[in-house]
Amino acid sequence: MEEITFIHCADLHLDSPMLGLKNLPAPIRAQLRESTFASFRKIVDTAIAKQVDFVLIAGDIYDGEDRSLRAQILFKKEMERLKASEIDVYIIHGNHDHLSGSWLEVSFPDNVHIFPSNLTVLEHKKRNTNIHLYGFSYETRHLFDRRINTYEKTGAADYHIGLLHGSLEGNSDHSPYAPFNLQELASKEMHYWALGHIHKRAVLQEDPPVVYPGNIQGRNKKETGEKGCYYVKLNNRDAELEFIPTAVCLWKSVQIDAAGTKNADELLALCHIAQEKERDRGLPSILAISIINAEGIGSLQAGELLEILQENELDETNFAWISSLSITENISWNKAKLESESAFFSELFQAVQQTESIDEAVASIYRHPGVYRYLSELTEREKEELAEEAERLLLTMLNGAS
Repeated sequence: MEEITFIHCADLHLDSPMLGLKNLPAPIRAQLRESTFASFRKIVDTAIAKQVDFVLIAGDIYDGEDRSLRAQILFKKEMERLKASEIDVYIIHGNHDHLSGSWLEVSFPDNVHIFPSNLTVLEHKKRNTNIHLYGFSYETRHLFDRRINTYEKTGAADYHIGLLHGSLEGNSDHSPYAPFNLQELASKEMHYWALGHIHKRAVLQEDPPVVYPGNIQGRNKKETGEKGCYYVKLNNRDAELEFIPTAVCLWKSVQIDAAGTKNADELLALCHIAQEKERDRGLPSILAISIINAEGIGSLQAGELLEILQENELDETNFAWISSLSITENISWNKAKLESESAFFSELFQAVQQTESIDEAVASIYRHPGVYRYLSELTEREKEELAEEAERLLLTMLNGAS
């Protein structure tokens, strides 16, 4: 039984529209629109350079069920590069690029193997070593069944590898599609679990490896930090995992403590220092800056400061673009005391925490035919964060009016 090597990636979201960026200079916008493609090319470069046995893609190659023709053509070119290097590719489709979407079909070279909607076992041979790969593609966007129950090892093989696009039970950051728990995965006795769907990389278990590689390129302020894929060496004794960074632009959350600043000039200087620190890291970045302990400059001035900081940021090769800026003044509130002493505040806090009103507020956006396909459902944690931000904003505004 020989050692095998492979690349495990997921959640490519090719041709993602990168929604929500305001006042973005055209060169930076163009670079961001190409970032998912550039990141995937780096993955293919790595696979070829390391001469892996195969590549695993655990769902969501495309960002939408319509699979843009441009994304398919560019993806095909990368598959042809892998074909030229005699590298096979095994693919499951996820909730974003499910099989019931409507798209113009593009043919792929014969090194590309796509799992159908039912659990299927595909065999890969490396001389005298046999590998069985198990997986399925989503038939429709919403899949809440425990499809993990359909996985069963079959036949004689040296390695058994499971591909699954789904959510670990208890994870509230993503929709609970194809749920599973670690005990269920362990019961299947696979040598490696190649997971997808969660955009934050995580090794849930080391022996045998249960791995979320995360998405390959951050696309918004929730997808911060390094993104990429895993290079895996697997033998009959153990597994070796190496994370390969592939993102060509990083999203960062930066907190600035403004305690002691006396005026707007000093506050701007702190922001510029934060920008240059990120620029010095050598990769373009999109920054969400949060300023705390500001005095004399409230959240209502954040928009003006943001415009000033964005005006001169036109470096299209190594930018540090500030996409959002929030300011929290150093205001002391005793929430419990306010609730107990004032019926107004008691009702206000109760209203803010009613997350059902958030669903009502955004319902029209999710029904919009030109927008809904690019949106993921808000998780409960995201709704809570929106409520907390609304509460902070209301208290700041009321303090300014007092």
